Amino acid sequence: MTIPFYKYQGTGNDFIMVDQRKDQYIVKADVKLIEQMCDRRFGIGADGLILLEEHETLDFEMVYFNADGRQSSMCGNGGRCIIAFAKFLNHIENECQFMAIDGTHVGKINSTGEVELKMNDVSNIQSIGEDFVMDTGSPHYICFKDNVMGLNIVKEGQKIRYNETYSVEGINVNFVEIKDNGILVATYERGVEGETLSCGTGVTAAALAFAESNPNIRKEVAIHAKGGQLKIKFEKSNQGYSDIWLCGPAEQVFRGKFDHGN
Repeated sequence: MTIPFYKYQGTGNDFIMVDQRKDQYIVKADVKLIEQMCDRRFGIGADGLILLEEHETLDFEMVYFNADGRQSSMCGNGGRCIIAFAKFLNHIENECQFMAIDGTHVGKINSTGEVELKMNDVSNIQSIGEDFVMDTGSPHYICFKDNVMGLNIVKEGQKIRYNETYSVEGINVNFVEIKDNGILVATYERGVEGETLSCGTGVTAAALAFAESNPNIRKEVAIHAKGGQLKIKFEKSNQGYSDIWLCGPAEQVFRGKFDHGN
């Protein structure tokens, strides 16, 4: 079978996009196929694969798989990329509502062409010493460091991701350095089991952790990821964080057809 696909990236976080509104090319049981397609040496290469499917009441449904071929929790940059993809397909205009694994999301393409994705509210933030744990659509551990660029992100991330607390379910690990004009974030992602150049739910968690530890941060945090610049906007209250928006670029890289033997 031949699968037509599109490759998108959002600040270096890259995804294979497959339009399944009319034809079904991939099902959730195709773990090995998805893993092969995401393989950077023997396939197309990506941090994950996303299906764009019809939804009964919303503009579309997003079905996300990690690079290991398994369906996973919410992916923020993937959500921004699928909005750009739906716009490219003329399936939406500049605003949309879509279903993801963690519920309904609102997205829009602003006047500068950047894609903004509304994330779920966050009220349950756990403190572990000076570190934080929260779920922003995916579970995240946030650890503040003085020299993120000097860290071995894979080695340090695996120490937390595979410890006794998180080894079974897994957790994403974010290392955050406070800068004069925002925060620098590097992320170890479960499912990818390595560092990604950017993680949407991860930088969202990092921004909220920064705001949680700094009472002067109440509205917006600039994000410096290894793959580019992002921005998190939010409303902060005693009940937690609401009206959270993940904002940044999302671009089509190339398109092609993938042949496999089944």
